[in-house]
Amino acid sequence: MQTQCVELARKTKETDITLSLNLYGSGNVEIQSGIGFFNHMLESLGKHSLMDIKLTCKGDLDVDGHHSIEDCGILLGKALNQAIYPAVGIERFGNASVVMDEACVECDIDVSNRGFLLFDTHAYKLPFKGMVGGFDVELTEEFFRALCLNAGLSVHIVLKRGKNLHHIIEAMFKAFAVSFRRAMNTNPRISIPSTKGTL
Repeated sequence: MQTQCVELARKTKETDITLSLNLYGSGNVEIQSGIGFFNHMLESLGKHSLMDIKLTCKGDLDVDGHHSIEDCGILLGKALNQAIYPAVGIERFGNASVVMDEACVECDIDVSNRGFLLFDTHAYKLPFKGMVGGFDVELTEEFFRALCLNAGLSVHIVLKRGKNLHHIIEAMFKAFAVSFRRAMNTNPRISIPSTKGTL
């Protein structure tokens, strides 16, 4: 089995982050972001994508969680980009719908080397705002945008139904993880999954 391991660090005046990632791991995760709910979401991401992720973030949480969450997305995206490309022998496309009680989220992924995010929460019927623990709900989109643009992933995350914000956000992370795992499945019949001859 192919193994793609990356170690990266990012230090600014706002955050100090270290990351190690094994693209084809076993879902072993160690997260210390300073934000409990965000830790839980990244643990779900690693568990269901079968990536091994070790991340430590020291951020300016006295301001708020924005810098920490967005910068973790940036660094995780950069690590994924290094681990994935040039993409050879993978399915490339992945899809998953994940249910958490009343919530259902669909995620579609193209491992395209072109960063794009569609983040649709219209089914929520209310402004997608609030707090879950110490996590600002609006930062969910910021995290995924930072990850997708830096990773070179084209991603659609669509809320199909749901009322509980905890359930909705967790379903988003899990749907992304399962869809990504399926897109990264190796296939010996595929060389370069593009008519262009490169990704």
